[in-house]
Amino acid sequence: MEETGSTIKQRQKAVIDRLEATFRNNRIGHAYLFDGDTGTGKEAAAIHFAKLLLCEQPMDAVPCGTCHACRRVSSKSHPNVTMIEPDGQDIKKEQMSSLIMQMTRKGYEPGRKIYIISRADRMNVAAANTLLKFLEEPEGEVTAILLTSSYQSILPTIQSRCQRISFLPPRREEMIAKLVDLGITATMAATVTMMTADIEQAKLLAENDQFAHMRKTVLKLIEASDRNVNEALLFIQSEWVPIVKEKEDLERALNLLLYAYRDIVSMKAGLQSEMTFPDQQQIFRGLSMKMTYSQLSASMEAVLQAKKKLYSNMNRTLLIEQLVLNLQEGLMLV
Repeated sequence: MEETGSTIKQRQKAVIDRLEATFRNNRIGHAYLFDGDTGTGKEAAAIHFAKLLLCEQPMDAVPCGTCHACRRVSSKSHPNVTMIEPDGQDIKKEQMSSLIMQMTRKGYEPGRKIYIISRADRMNVAAANTLLKFLEEPEGEVTAILLTSSYQSILPTIQSRCQRISFLPPRREEMIAKLVDLGITATMAATVTMMTADIEQAKLLAENDQFAHMRKTVLKLIEASDRNVNEALLFIQSEWVPIVKEKEDLERALNLLLYAYRDIVSMKAGLQSEMTFPDQQQIFRGLSMKMTYSQLSASMEAVLQAKKKLYSNMNRTLLIEQLVLNLQEGLMLV
């Protein structure tokens, strides 16, 4: 279900106000980088901005939403708006070259050309360099909108050529309270609000049996890794592999694993932050007393490295087995 302009403005008022001000003052940039957590409405804001730039009768820097141009942008069928998403593992050079060819050829309708790159952090090096050349030498009325939830993964040279617009997530405590009001347990609400900033997506995730099973499996892996490397490797084959079948599943599982170690670090440091796994306090407290900061840091770095390798061609089972071995190495640090 597409978010309306008023809905996205309620969620990201500062962002929409800024975009509308650039239109009102005729200071439209040629490249924007929309940066924010999953579920903060980056794509909805990009679509809203594209409507505004192409609307036939905008009123006070707000798209009408009903003209032919607005309707086609909403249905993603406007010829002047191109959207790119990862083709499999990443965004490839061929996709970017095709985009630039489309942007520079004749045959478009009058008005600005807009391209929206979803998950821009997934551009491979060749694609990023191809885009960079285009950003350095934009032709005519062209606006790029790059969407990312991982700003630090974008090439600095691309960052410097884009106007960064940050999307702030809603207060997590408020989201948890809303989910509890909707019948979700406080424990599960605490977990899913770390996975997405969208309340509807969070509710769907909380009610998903497969996600609940994945959550339990990640927690079991932490316990198995703490006990014995052979036991952990056996656990990978018997319990992990059957539920983590796709790259997206593994990415989600690795995020849960990273948040678990973050909980342990918070407990060790005596921080009063909202936990991702509040039902694991007793177990995590024991681990926080047993593990040093160096060991915890090494464990988190091992998970981050696994996330970086996730979208390579590396076998997923081999990747997680290597992660277990790296976690064990971290435990041996003094």
